Amino acid sequence: MSLTQKEYLRKVFQRFNIDSDTKSVSTPLAPHFKLKATMSPTTIEEREYMTRMPYANTVGSLIYAMVCTRPNLLQAISMIS
Repeated sequence: MSLTQKEYLRKVFQRFNIDSDTKSVSTPLAPHFKLKATMSPTTIEEREYMTRMPYANTVGSLIYAMVCTRPNLLQAISMIS
């Protein structure tokens, strides 16, 4: 039995209804990267989408991927958690 990173993350995205239109960024993030209020959702549709997203579960699944398969994701996932 095996589990690939790509397949695991595809299943995580599918489980949490993260579609292919989601914005992606390269990782790891630059050390100077900071989350800002201007990055928050601005439209009603974006806000409604965020209220339906189980962020704690999503971040937990990404942390599992980080710890078990991709330690280089540590900084990026730590910032969003």
